[in-house]
Amino acid sequence: MEFTSATQPTMYFIGVTTTKSSIMKVFPLWAEELGLKDAIIKGIDIEIHADPQKYRDTVEFIKNDKLSLGALVTTHKIDLYNAARGSFEYLDTYAEMFEELSSISKKDGRLEGYAKDPISSGLAMDNFIPENFWKEHGGEVLIMGAGGSALAISSYLMKKEHGDNIPSKIIITNRSRERLDSAKAKLDGMHPGVKLEYYLCPEAKDNDEVMKNMKPYSLIINATGLGKDRPGSPLTDGCLFPENSLVWELNYRGDLKFMVQAGEQKEKRNLFIEDGWIYFIHGWTQVISEVFHVDIKGEKLERLEKLANSLR
Repeated sequence: MEFTSATQPTMYFIGVTTTKSSIMKVFPLWAEELGLKDAIIKGIDIEIHADPQKYRDTVEFIKNDKLSLGALVTTHKIDLYNAARGSFEYLDTYAEMFEELSSISKKDGRLEGYAKDPISSGLAMDNFIPENFWKEHGGEVLIMGAGGSALAISSYLMKKEHGDNIPSKIIITNRSRERLDSAKAKLDGMHPGVKLEYYLCPEAKDNDEVMKNMKPYSLIINATGLGKDRPGSPLTDGCLFPENSLVWELNYRGDLKFMVQAGEQKEKRNLFIEDGWIYFIHGWTQVISEVFHVDIKGEKLERLEKLANSLR
């Protein structure tokens, strides 16, 4: 991979199809609002599960280029951590715990890596999951996909601070055994009150089978990336969502077939459907805060959300 030295303060977006992301239109408005003079954003597209050297080269470029200030990482969070962790002088607790990185930044001459998804996913879920939902209904969670987002969401739902307002069960499915085993190793024992189950589901019909046995008032999540960078859904059109459940599509762009499938059952199964837009906003503001060393909370966060919504 070839990189060109930045000529002005630059934040990078490391993904798969970065030019299609709304952040490319949103960032200039946010930069102006936050007073980030001359700051720009650039995308770095890397194919899924790329050669580890590509991740190392990308991280080393950001580390050594003076005006390259940091990056947000999607899709590649686990692969980039595994390939380039040695380049970082500091890794936060979540990054080391889950062996993934969503944020790259610099501070006092050192390269820092953070896993921000446990925070941003929690803020997003607090936005749409009703208060005491788990305590009142005893529902379960199905997360299709065992990548970084699945780990972050699971860890947030099992936080001790939630007391008895926790899911009765969290089920994680994945197409490959390796990621599934890795998730199990990291999550098992995190909360003794939450039962954890893991299923190898190489085909969509396998996810259908898992979901059809779930309780009402559950949370069904597409954390596979299907429907965004790649078309499709982790479910078949013959799937059956549990009644009175919450359905969360982590994506906000693409064909969003998972959301379409849920929408077709919305009235009959009494579903609440949420896309990934609020998750997008919290994910980006968390990382921008680290990269540019600015505090983004309260009224400032609300202003950025309104600016983003104006372009949606």
